[in-house]
This record gives sequence, structure tokens and C-alpha cells, in this order.
Amino acid sequence: MKKLVFTVIGVSLLALALAACGGGKPAAADKPAGDITSRLLADVSGIDDKSFNAAAWRGIVRYYGDTVENASKKGVLYDYVVVPSEDQYIPLIQQATDEGYDLVMATGFLFEAPLKSVADKNPSQKYLLVDVTVEGTPNLMKAVFAEHEGSYLVGVAAALKAQEDGIVKPRFGFIGGMASPTITKFEVGYIQGILSVIPDAEIIDYYVGDWNSPDKAKTQAKAWYDSGVYIIYSAAGASGNGTIAQAKEYRTQGKNVWAIGVDSDQYEDGIYSGSDSAVYTSMLKRVESATYYALNSVKDGTFKGETIVFDLKADGVGYAGTNPAMSADIKGKIDAIAAQIKAGAVSIKATHADSKALPGFPQNLQALD
Repeated sequence: MKKLVFTVIGVSLLALALAACGGGKPAAADKPAGDITSRLLADVSGIDDKSFNAAAWRGIVRYYGDTVENASKKGVLYDYVVVPSEDQYIPLIQQATDEGYDLVMATGFLFEAPLKSVADKNPSQKYLLVDVTVEGTPNLMKAVFAEHEGSYLVGVAAALKAQEDGIVKPRFGFIGGMASPTITKFEVGYIQGILSVIPDAEIIDYYVGDWNSPDKAKTQAKAWYDSGVYIIYSAAGASGNGTIAQAKEYRTQGKNVWAIGVDSDQYEDGIYSGSDSAVYTSMLKRVESATYYALNSVKDGTFKGETIVFDLKADGVGYAGTNPAMSADIKGKIDAIAAQIKAGAVSIKATHADSKALPGFPQNLQALD
């Protein structure tokens, strides 16, 4: 009986995930000659997380000549599935494989073991995994990003803005989704950027525990803002939208607090009046570059199980200067530092272990290597 119940639940979740993609497998009869088909598997925060998965989806629709607003070839050449739970990762990856997509893509470190497992059993299928390096899988392309470099820039931006506003002994916050080596790069880069401007700055952190709990991030952001935290950077998927919501609420009330977005430019998500946005800047992690690159490599026959590093020099990461509240002086200083990073004149630690040895670096963080 227990086995039967589990099977029914699994089938229901599978049906829910397939319904979420908004279209079935592109039919071979409908496939234009020479075009390739692909499916993106996203975690529970979905492609509307306004952050990581949304960026991956942008790269896909761009490859097919579509836009997010007008995905005309969705369901014909490409689609996506939102995976509702971790126990469905392997079944849904295997289903995409069985349905014969030219490229199966997944985003995030939670897909590492499931995708490698399926890829090892299906050596003729091509896969892309974003955010993880996996060895010994020749049919699995890996895309990784120098999140610590882009996060350094937004840390510099945060500290410079605090100085510009005349904040005495400003406090800074970081909210992560789930602790992992990838999210650690966001956090330690941000902190190093702050400390490069304000060596004795106080920085605190909090991890939500998942990617889709904006209420938890909002509650933490409120507590921090109330205690005097000036700006909060969130690398937490859809959970980070809670930080932005709280910053908007408080700026509407005239409080001088800020949020920093992640992955995508979240300026518009922070607008609360006219062009006024609670999102001071965003760390741009151009995940769209990875999905677009992988699709092109399948198209032109150059696909291989390599690891592609998208760093600042390769325009894989950066910062958003969209908010009018960011002065030309601050932009100029950030751009100068970015040029130094690209030239190798500024080196940024990417791990918690290495960062802890730096002068003034907080010793009580929840980051994990």
C-alpha cells in the first residue's frame, strides 16, 4: 500500500511539472529543418523568479529569435519544466532525454547528482548544467560564473553609497538561499568589496534554507532594517524578492534603506514611485550567456563536455547602474575597479576559507565551501 501511494503522488507531481512547462515536446513533424530542440529544467522557484532561472530562460528565447513576452516557438522548438520537488529531478531529466531533445538544460547545484546520473547512462544525449563543475562526463557541458567578481562590485557600490549618504558606521546584510560553494562566492565577494572601501564595516548574514520563501527573507530584512542595517544583498532566488519588498515598503515610508538585486537587473522590481527604486544596484550574473552558448554549440557541432567560465572579463558577471540614485562619480569608481579586476590587478577570494584570512573579514558567517 505504501508503494502504491508513493507512485500515485509521484505521477501527480510529474503531471504538475509537465503542465507547468506550458507545452509538450516539440513534434518532429513540426520541427523546421536544421533547427534544434531543447528543454530547460528549473527548480521550484520557476522561470518567473526575476533572477537566476529568468536569466537562463532569456538566453533560450533569444537563441530562437523570440522574446520572453513573445515566445512564439515555445512548444515547437523549446520549452521548460518547473520541477516541483527534488525526488522528481531524475524522472523529469530522464523524460526529457527519452523524448529526444537535442539539448537538455538544468540550472543550479541541486541538479548536480541527478543530472550526472542520467547523463552517465545516456552518453549520446547532450546536457548543460549551470553552476556546477562535474568531472568525467563528456556529454555534459558545465557553465560556471565568477560570482565573487560581480559581487565585489556591488559591495563597492554599497559602501560608496553609504559614504555618499553620510552614514556613520553603516551595517550591511547578506541573505542567501541555501548555503553552498556557489552562494559563498556571492557572499565573500560582496564582503571584500565593502571592506575595500570601509575596512571596519560590520556585515551580517542569514540563510533562508530554500529558494522560494520570500516571506522569510522579508521578515529577516525588516528585523535588520529596524536594527540599523543600511543595505541588504540577497542571493536567494525568488526568496530574495522578500528583501526587495521590504525595502520598497520602508523607502515608501521615507526610510533610507536599500536592497541589492541578483542575477538579473531587478531595478524595475524595486520601483515604488515614478523612477524611484528600492533596488540600488544588482549583481548581474548573465546566465543567459550560458544557455545561449550551449545551444549555439549544439547547432554548430562544437558541443563537448567542457567547463565554460563566465567571469568579468568574459562579460559573464557585472553590476547594474540603472537606478538614477547611483551617481556618475560612483559609477566611474566601480568601472575603474572592474577594469582593474579584468586586468588582474585586483584579486578576489572565492572561498570562505581563503576569505577568512583577510584583515577585518567576519569570522562568524554561515557560508559554506
